[in-house]
Amino acid sequence: MAEIRLADVSIRDGNQSLWGATGLRTAHILRIAPVMGRVGFRAVDFISSTAMGVLVRTHRENPWDLIRLTREAMPEVPLQFIGTGFRFISWEIAHPEVMRLVYERLVDAGVSRFVVLDPMHDTDTMRATARMIRQAGGDEVIAALTYTISEVHDDGFYARLAGQVAACPDFDRAYVKDPAGLLTPERARTLIPAVRSRLGGKPLELHSHCTIGLSPRTYLTAAGLGAEVLQTACGALADGTSLPDAQRVVANLRELGHTVDVDDRLLAAVAGYFTRLAAAESRPAGAPRPYDAAFTRHQVAGGVMTTTRRQLAELGLAGKFGAVMDEVARVRAELGHPIMVTPFPQMVVGQALSNILGGAGGEPSRASTAGAGRYAVVSDQVIRYVLGRFGRPTSPVEESVRDRILDRPRARELAAEPPPPDPAELRRRFGRGISDEELLLRFGLPGDQVDAMLAAGPAKRYYNPGTRSLLLLLEELGSRPPASYLAVGKPGFRLELRGRSGA
Repeated sequence: MAEIRLADVSIRDGNQSLWGATGLRTAHILRIAPVMGRVGFRAVDFISSTAMGVLVRTHRENPWDLIRLTREAMPEVPLQFIGTGFRFISWEIAHPEVMRLVYERLVDAGVSRFVVLDPMHDTDTMRATARMIRQAGGDEVIAALTYTISEVHDDGFYARLAGQVAACPDFDRAYVKDPAGLLTPERARTLIPAVRSRLGGKPLELHSHCTIGLSPRTYLTAAGLGAEVLQTACGALADGTSLPDAQRVVANLRELGHTVDVDDRLLAAVAGYFTRLAAAESRPAGAPRPYDAAFTRHQVAGGVMTTTRRQLAELGLAGKFGAVMDEVARVRAELGHPIMVTPFPQMVVGQALSNILGGAGGEPSRASTAGAGRYAVVSDQVIRYVLGRFGRPTSPVEESVRDRILDRPRARELAAEPPPPDPAELRRRFGRGISDEELLLRFGLPGDQVDAMLAAGPAKRYYNPGTRSLLLLLEELGSRPPASYLAVGKPGFRLELRGRSGA
């Protein structure tokens, strides 16, 4: 039996998985951060460039300020940033010197732990990113071995990746990242030993979503096989398409004889806070998910699945859903088995829709049904993927598909795109008087969104979910014409306010 540590993912991945990355604002996080810092977490999965963009776009709050304030509120635990190599906020490839500036600013703001995730496991890009993070001052760099099911992603594939991680001095540890929740206990019994045998003693962590209900049991298997850190979430931000519930994982690990050194009282306080927050803000709470065997074939997660069903229903083609899912599996194989994490699910599903619908007005054509009309319409993002702009595919794109995609004028236009701008060019574009932090936000976001964030001023820092209903009542009253009489009542209590005569 072993000592197992927990990394908490509630703030970043829990919020992204269950609340569309929009549910948490600066005040929400600062309210609970001092407690989270004392639970005993090995790290907190805190932010990504996507989450930084959402904070600006949706809440008009400065993500750099959020990092600094949270670092002050919980100095005891490392804050983690997860990134996909050479990109920041947008999915366009960034200049290496822009990414160097990103990592320097993140370290300066208070991030010390970095996950390097390349969805196609382009190890050259991963090593270059790790080296850049180390030079920027990152304390801990983790290589993500992103798990999926395909004919090429066998145990040997991941063992070879682990060997390359072991040989890179800029990686401190690795984690098996299972974004779709596909890892079964049975597969873990072969995968984890294969990976650990090639890691050269570097620690291994496990990050697996609850999408089809497998991960809570897989975690128990992984703990017995040498996974040193398990990534979990708390309260309403656990389960569902998020990660396993921390309290339940702790109880199960201890039942099997493992040691988990966390403060149970503080862990319960964190879980209770997120549950109260969900109720106060009308956000859904995660719940255990049933097993869905079909998911292992198409691997399309909930958000993209919901959008696809809605699009088909709007076209009057709801009956085509099964055909689209079959086409998803076919397109994914033809494109070299990209792992179904953003942005690849959107690309693959979008292409499958185009291949199935094919004809004008959304009606399936005979050509598309027969296969001759497949890839007649291809998005710019799929073209860029085939051009290698997102890295090197895990396995080669099927030759006939590659030729069909690239043999069109738009592909030649995209192939001739200029290289991404470097920091000097960005300063000429946005003005030399702005800070590096603002420069990077303007690089990744439309200017009007950054302008709105700056105009909004500093984010609110204080929040109490218990007062949410009262504040909403006061806001509503403030929007109405003045009243001379107000009564507030509940069982056992009544408050009446009367205006003075002539007031």
